[in-house]
Amino acid sequence: MITTATSRVTNDFASNRLVQGLVVFCSAVWIWAAIGPKYRFDWLLENVLLAGGVALLIWLYRTHPFSQLSYTLIAIFFSLHTVGAHYTYSEVPWGVWLQSITGAERNHYDRIVHFSFGLLIAYPVRELLMRSAGLRRGVSIFFGFAVMVASSEIYELIEWIVATMVNPEAALAFLGTQGDAFDAQKDTGLALLGTVIALGLTKTLERSPQSAAR
Repeated sequence: MITTATSRVTNDFASNRLVQGLVVFCSAVWIWAAIGPKYRFDWLLENVLLAGGVALLIWLYRTHPFSQLSYTLIAIFFSLHTVGAHYTYSEVPWGVWLQSITGAERNHYDRIVHFSFGLLIAYPVRELLMRSAGLRRGVSIFFGFAVMVASSEIYELIEWIVATMVNPEAALAFLGTQGDAFDAQKDTGLALLGTVIALGLTKTLERSPQSAAR
């Protein structure tokens, strides 16, 4: 079984085969996405926060390493975002296919990724609070939810700020609103829905009786 937020973990990268595999997988996905993206400037914008997130993970691995479960969830979200950055969220082929079979008026790939942000990242955030701040399980769920709410809102603000600083074509590709005036509110709502589901599943995910490492 892979380690969870209640397992003891170490920062011994040389012996952590799962994390090594995730690094190789994510690197391969990123290299693929960097080759001929749909809109190069939009790809660069999408990768600014991604680069910051990767740098944070590398730094945290030395001081507060996550469990293998958290790294797996992060890797899945990394891949979803990287695919969206390659095509732009409004033109991802899988979303176009889904749009064609459901008769939707827009490409919902961005909605899926925002939901996935809450579903996949809430658990690592809660784990970080447990390991770095020593919060108990119940308290960490509350503060984990609060952090995810703030993160979702801050991201939407960053999108708006960046959009006002770039040319109109790049701004539209970056925002991916697809004509929906309430795009930001719906994205945030889906992220919070994913967060609630993820935090509600923590007892199921943490079956190990081991104590969390400090």
